[in-house]
Amino acid sequence: MKTNKQPLLTPPKMLVIGFALMILLGMCLLTLPIATVDGYGLSWLNALFTSTSATCVTGLIVVDTGDSFTLFGQIVILSLIQVGGLGFMTFATFVAFLFKRRISFRERLILQEALNTNEPQGIVKLARTVLLFTVTCELIGALLLALRFSFDMPIKKALYYGVFHAVSNFNNAGFDIMGNFKSLTDYKEDPVVTLTVSFLIILGGIGFIVVNDVLHHKRNLRCISLHSKVVITVTLILLVASTILIYILELHNPKTLEPLSLHGKWLSSFYQAVTPRTAGSNTLNITDLTQPTLFFTIILMFIGASPGSTGGGIKTTTFLTLIGAAWSQIKGKEDVVFFRQRIVPTMIYKALTVSLSAMLLVITVTMLLSITEHQAQFLKLLFEAVSAFGTVGLSMGLTPELTPIGKLLIVITMFIGRLGPLTVAIALAKRKEKEFYRYPKGKYMIG
Repeated sequence: MKTNKQPLLTPPKMLVIGFALMILLGMCLLTLPIATVDGYGLSWLNALFTSTSATCVTGLIVVDTGDSFTLFGQIVILSLIQVGGLGFMTFATFVAFLFKRRISFRERLILQEALNTNEPQGIVKLARTVLLFTVTCELIGALLLALRFSFDMPIKKALYYGVFHAVSNFNNAGFDIMGNFKSLTDYKEDPVVTLTVSFLIILGGIGFIVVNDVLHHKRNLRCISLHSKVVITVTLILLVASTILIYILELHNPKTLEPLSLHGKWLSSFYQAVTPRTAGSNTLNITDLTQPTLFFTIILMFIGASPGSTGGGIKTTTFLTLIGAAWSQIKGKEDVVFFRQRIVPTMIYKALTVSLSAMLLVITVTMLLSITEHQAQFLKLLFEAVSAFGTVGLSMGLTPELTPIGKLLIVITMFIGRLGPLTVAIALAKRKEKEFYRYPKGKYMIG
């Protein structure tokens, strides 16, 4: 008699285990004396926090990356960012290419889960495109940044800084080596640094599925998929609307935009609109922003990047699906329609599940932080929790002051945020077999 037993390690479980092992490896390396400037290595807790932040491409830091780590430590962090941003299965595929090894169907399923695609067909070709696109973007970004940094530092140092910041920002990590926790604030009015880093963040966060689709249909963009149309539309709307709103909110703030030139005001507003989409570097001091801007930044961090990208958050497609479902209900329409295509109910249910689980996670973590970090302001705690969930890395200065329990809470939040609440839940939950019966319909009042 045949039994249909599910494999012990499903693709979601493999992703969770793979990321956990990468974090543990990074933690061990960062505790080595050779990793830090003081020659003692990081403590186990700080090493775990930093390794998780790098692997989950978050950017929250308990010690300054530029001042505290040696070249070895910085390269470890950069390697974790690169592998964590693209996913270990994408790198495994790259290694298989080098050794001309065949990719098994099981490995294709794991790669499908990692890149968040709907089907395993063409997944290997997509992985090749991802790797080629990543190398191209990071190389161009590194050269542009190195040329600009060469005016402020020796050429070798400028090249290294260019590579580090290009890789970090394309992968939406936000780690920097400028020192003294200042990120890119010295370049707030510099168009080369601001625009180069901004477009690296946007290209890394828009999703590899969209990139592959646009490249495939570059001669006729009208033929791109519904997914790509939705992602590009939401991304453009959020960028434009956020830039204008931040400009208005911060225009008369003497600590941020007011002292800057006109082009500096717009550059800083644009960058501040881009970076909450899970990047984490900043040109304006976060603690100097007004409360409306900080709250709006929290909303942007919660929405995050797009599916199949290096970023986190609930994703742009989830956000638009919720908006579409609410609007259809208000208008009394039965279907949610985008670009003359009807959205299937399962997608709406999934969007609701992702959003609700993300909200519960953020609420729970904020509540626990308010207990462990009782002296901190509530807005700081909420900002930290959402930043960790969205794998953003922006902070109001709370991260280095966290208690050990607070650090562990943020570590867990970053891990869940990078993999996605739904992926982690599926990996941990025991899946029930398909039911062959349905209960009768029931109704009750809503709202």
